[in-house]
Amino acid sequence: MFVSAFSILDCQASDLSSNSELTRKWWSLSFNQPNYMKVWVEDSQVEDINGKLLRRTGGGTAAGNEPEDGTESARGWGQITGGIREVVGADLPKRIYVRWQSVVESKTYRVWIDIPEKAREIMRATVNEPCPSEPNEPTGTIALVYVGLAPGGIAQVWVSDKCMKPIKVARAQAEIEPLGPDQGKSQGQYAYPVSEKAKRYIGQYGIPYGSW
Repeated sequence: MFVSAFSILDCQASDLSSNSELTRKWWSLSFNQPNYMKVWVEDSQVEDINGKLLRRTGGGTAAGNEPEDGTESARGWGQITGGIREVVGADLPKRIYVRWQSVVESKTYRVWIDIPEKAREIMRATVNEPCPSEPNEPTGTIALVYVGLAPGGIAQVWVSDKCMKPIKVARAQAEIEPLGPDQGKSQGQYAYPVSEKAKRYIGQYGIPYGSW
């Protein structure tokens, strides 16, 4: 189920601009991974449309499952979801930086992802316009941004529309972080071992490069 966040304010936001309180406090950055393809986000940063750089905007685990349902469920992205991680103090995003560990590959990647104007238009509409299928419901108070991270250094971005449906808006190819996990501070150790479920899955189906 996608995260929903509807207005709890007494008045409805009329604009999501550089001076808007909602822009500065109410957009969220979350991370996703394909099933079984464990990710640990070491660092993320945001440059907003005013050129302001916010460091350490989120990290840790990404949303994803290990269903053991007999299907090749790591192919594609599956359900795009995640908790709300507020990006406080930023206007709408111009680009997003992520450095992450791809645990099943024992590789660390880094990338800057350019966010197109199309994405910002959707984010503005999310907090200004009701979902067409629920016109009597209040508009949302938060614009949701999801970054998917996959083996091979694939990074993909979605933003939720007025009805909380994720819309793909960007894709990027990351490069290898030459210093390795934790930029060399962990002596080459990754945040997690590969799980037994992931080992069984990869042993049967392999890592589905090219499906993301």
